[in-house]
Amino acid sequence: MNTIHKLTVYAVVTALFGLGGCAGMSTQDKNTAIGAGVGAVGGSVLTGGSTMGTVGGAAVGGVIGHEISK
Repeated sequence: MNTIHKLTVYAVVTALFGLGGCAGMSTQDKNTAIGAGVGAVGGSVLTGGSTMGTVGGAAVGGVIGHEISK
């Protein structure tokens, strides 16, 4: 198995375990987590992988996800 396939398998397994942890969360909590994840990816892409961009994106995305569900 080449490196790309291994990374894909690891990513899918990690995502499944992560989603399993969301079973007892409220809708607002889920939206906050989804917003943080999307924000982290967006911040990373926009800043070329910068740590500060990723963390900042996660923070902004989490706040937006939290506020949308009110």
